[in-house]
Amino acid sequence: MVDPGTVVNVIKQARDRRTAPLILELDLTEGVVEHAPADPISAIMSMRRTSLRDVLDGLRRARSDTRVRALVVKVTGGVGLALAQELREAVQAFREAGKLTVAWAETFGESGRGTVPFYLATGFEKVYLQPTGEVGLTGVALEEPFFAGTLEKLGVQPRFAKRHEYKTMANTFVERAYTPEHEESSRRLVASIGEQITAGVAAARNLPEERVRELTDRGPLLADEALEEGLVDRLGYRDEVYADLREEFGESAQLRYVARYGRSHGLARRIPQPGKQDVVALINGHGPIRLGRSGRGGPLPNSGPAMGSDTVGAAFRAAAKDDRVKAIVFRVNSPGGSAVASDAIWREVTLARRAGKPVIVSMGDVAASGGYYVAMGADAIVAQPGTITGSIGVVVGKAVVSDLLGRVGVGLGSVAVGEHARIFSATKDFSDSEWERINASLDRIYDDFTRKVAEGRDLSRERVHELARGRVWTGADARDHGLVDELGGLDLALELARKRAGMPADAPVRSYPHTSPLERLRPPESSEDRTAASARLDGWGSLGGLAARLGLPSAGPLTLPGSWEIR
Repeated sequence: MVDPGTVVNVIKQARDRRTAPLILELDLTEGVVEHAPADPISAIMSMRRTSLRDVLDGLRRARSDTRVRALVVKVTGGVGLALAQELREAVQAFREAGKLTVAWAETFGESGRGTVPFYLATGFEKVYLQPTGEVGLTGVALEEPFFAGTLEKLGVQPRFAKRHEYKTMANTFVERAYTPEHEESSRRLVASIGEQITAGVAAARNLPEERVRELTDRGPLLADEALEEGLVDRLGYRDEVYADLREEFGESAQLRYVARYGRSHGLARRIPQPGKQDVVALINGHGPIRLGRSGRGGPLPNSGPAMGSDTVGAAFRAAAKDDRVKAIVFRVNSPGGSAVASDAIWREVTLARRAGKPVIVSMGDVAASGGYYVAMGADAIVAQPGTITGSIGVVVGKAVVSDLLGRVGVGLGSVAVGEHARIFSATKDFSDSEWERINASLDRIYDDFTRKVAEGRDLSRERVHELARGRVWTGADARDHGLVDELGGLDLALELARKRAGMPADAPVRSYPHTSPLERLRPPESSEDRTAASARLDGWGSLGGLAARLGLPSAGPLTLPGSWEIR
């Protein structure tokens, strides 16, 4: 016979669990994924990882949930600057709702390189640091190698042409040091990012900006130095962080990962509702842009994602046809790539707008060159102050390795029909007539690019050329120059989309294409369903196979130069 007292006890415990205070957690050790990968295997493997949408949705819902009392986040170095700014905005809104926010870290960049992680942490009300940790607030630097001398010794002749002087990708291979334009552009980028970080830290920690610059010049700072200077609030280990939270909110307080909280409270939006329900379509475009389907950007297991024109185009067509979709948000995080693929995606953006669907672009850490091309036709562009964007220009070329092959004893025979059959062969230089074709292509692409920027951004062709010429901007500078409309993140883009379409502020969001990882394994029924074209690795000319085997990126003519990781 069941003891009635035991039953009452169980019921009471269940009720207590349902009413106990909630402390939300977020661990940034593995970073945050912005979207489900396109290829099914990677998508299945990423299902356990924290997604940006779940974090933003969870924090938004938690603002009005009286059970949720605090947010505690382990901050590490796996977050880019623009994403850090997006998370900072969400944390700030959570704080303004009267909730406690706590950031903790074993170290903010062991032996330096902790500028962005610490900048993110300063968006929280309390900052904890392990006693043996450091605050690697050391400033912003951009290092760019130049291989002209090395290639000359190897017998490799780089042959590139570009439009125009700020399109610096080729400089890596053809120069021995900065050109004046390259240095000017890079200096402004570093200065703009430094200004943003200094201002953010100063405001958050209630310090003068000059003092923050002085501390940055002293960094990295030891834990006790950081505490003394007011950069952190307490030195403590993980257990002490959680002990303080338990002391404030009681031993009965429950811990829950914010992404899990967001998903569990978002079940209603995923359960089909009776009748017609208007939605905002969210389309993700991440990684280098290429023809064909989205997927991995290279052959290696750790290769990042690639944005395929077929996949993104099909998503736009599906959203444009769906009567329930009233607006589209296009999340772009890409350094560019294929000019033809970029133009194909631009066309789908234009057609969606013609179908009466407002299109709002939300830029991530990078949306430059081809990444800007696919965005420029939208109704509005939203970027973070630290987003790397612009680079409106074009570059094309190849590395001629015939001397290198000769030095190592490799003979090469060739036969061809057609004067330009070997135009992109890595074993011969461009002929005069081939250079004529290369320059004609560059002129056409640049002219088309700048014309579409002028039309999309309502700027004169002369003004666009001043801002273009291949120059890279931060989101803050791009907004000042009219290349983007608003500074903010995905939440702001969704808000603008809902307003443009006359939708309620809580209108649901649906990802397109809307398929599960397992459904992606099925063959497509038609080109409208899902295009099965294969992507090409053509940026390395006849060395494409070798590039693929080495895991090198396929560099298209609309490609952002360099590696833009600010840490």
